[in-house]
Amino acid sequence: MSFKLPKYQSPDFEKEPFVSAPNVTFEKVTLEGVAPFNYHATSIYPEYFKINGKWILASESRMDCVVVLNDDETLEVKEFRNLHIGDNVILGRTECSEDGIYIHVNCFKANIDNNQTFSFRSGRTRESSYSKDYDSLYELLRHEREHGYILWVLGPAVVFDHDSKNAMASLIDAGFIHALFAGNALATHDLEGSILKTALGQDIYTQFSIPNGHYNHIDIINGARRAGSLEKFVHEKGITDGVIHSCIKNKVPFVLAGSIRDDGPLPPVFSDVYKAQDAMRQHCKKATTVICMATQLHTIATGNMTPMYKVEGDTVRPVYIYTVDISEFGVNKLRDRGSLEVTSIVTNVQDFVVNIANNLL
Repeated sequence: MSFKLPKYQSPDFEKEPFVSAPNVTFEKVTLEGVAPFNYHATSIYPEYFKINGKWILASESRMDCVVVLNDDETLEVKEFRNLHIGDNVILGRTECSEDGIYIHVNCFKANIDNNQTFSFRSGRTRESSYSKDYDSLYELLRHEREHGYILWVLGPAVVFDHDSKNAMASLIDAGFIHALFAGNALATHDLEGSILKTALGQDIYTQFSIPNGHYNHIDIINGARRAGSLEKFVHEKGITDGVIHSCIKNKVPFVLAGSIRDDGPLPPVFSDVYKAQDAMRQHCKKATTVICMATQLHTIATGNMTPMYKVEGDTVRPVYIYTVDISEFGVNKLRDRGSLEVTSIVTNVQDFVVNIANNLL
């Protein structure tokens, strides 16, 4: 199988209703961080705006934001909190050019004539067949390693198992991960496994719970805080394996976003959610493939910040998003929040990571 990116199908703006559509209207921000009434909120899809008779694509979008028209007629998609007084916010809540706004939904899909209105097993469940999904993902990752930006979003379950922890580190070493999102727990238990061979005090291979093991992760956090940074901690402890070690060794950036339940936290964890979101969005803008595993909140956050397309020079390519979880509810949650262009795989994430590594390395 040879991977090939699907071709972007641009709208024909020489036809109606685009020709007769009005130019967009806009209104200046008068209160810091507050959009004018009737603002246009963005989606995950490519969106075009008619400005002085020309349809312009918003090149770096994200869901639930507003579009600012700059003085040079370029477009900037901004979160509400980043709006400044004087910003020209585009107005309008129609999607088919009535307000000079067009949302291009089926931009990568071939015309498939399927008149069948009923079929079994149309959803994604534990009973679904995933063989083709795996094969497609292998080819995609081989392509993206050289030509894309692969972002992984990890829950701590990935490092609770000896084999999956090592498999994930090997994928980082082999260049299949360009950036990583996680929380305090993933990094903590990864380091705990590297030093003490446990996660939450349980041996990550034998599953044996050691005496006083509940101290282990707190000792790791305390030690890292004493060291002042994860880089210093890894060096001081002589850590030579694991996800965090591989990220540091290979200079793979990672964003650790904190939560209200965190112990510690570790030194690089963002305790301010909006600073975490800003740091995450810098990588979401670059992402061409996103794989989210066993972390609902980080998955939804990443999905909401990642459009289903990316502009590269004069071309537009799709962004591939995968969600992997043992829970059917977990993998479907992102779709329920509006990120419809998602491939969901219902499986144990530890088995998933090992499977990916075994087929790529």
